Amino acid sequence: MFLELIAVIFAGIAVAGVVLLLNRTFKGHLPRWLAPVAAGLAMIGVTIASEYGWYSRTVAGLPEVLTVTETVANRSFYRPWTYALPYIDRFAAIDAATMKSHADHPQVHLAELYFFGRWAAVSKLPVWLDCGSGRRALSTGTAEFSGGLPADLNWIEPAAGDPILTHACGG
Repeated sequence: MFLELIAVIFAGIAVAGVVLLLNRTFKGHLPRWLAPVAAGLAMIGVTIASEYGWYSRTVAGLPEVLTVTETVANRSFYRPWTYALPYIDRFAAIDAATMKSHADHPQVHLAELYFFGRWAAVSKLPVWLDCGSGRRALSTGTAEFSGGLPADLNWIEPAAGDPILTHACGG
């Protein structure tokens, strides 16, 4: 966040400097308000580019074992352009390398689900995936296969085509 703030400030200073050089080249014939307006527009532009570029930069830096399963697009009234083109500010990724299957229940898998947010720390939760029944449950505490399935799981049956189940169960 701090580095993005510095980038926005430097963009404003750079554009204002270019306008001042142009004003000197044109021997002071440019309006005086042009430098601060151009600096402000450059700062807004860099902020927008940073917001829209966050998702692709973050996904590009993920290890290959993490696969994005779900994204959340953002629209805000104070960012009217997001109604035309919303930007992704949150997403979930599943770790294929840590996915395990239950010995007694081969349709049940245990995987790590990572949650990424634009201004939030990355969080990780174990998720139980029952491919046979088309349901999933987030685990509380430690999750591991020991005997049968844990009895305290809060199973949900998401709509058909749930991206997390689709990825883990292979379609």
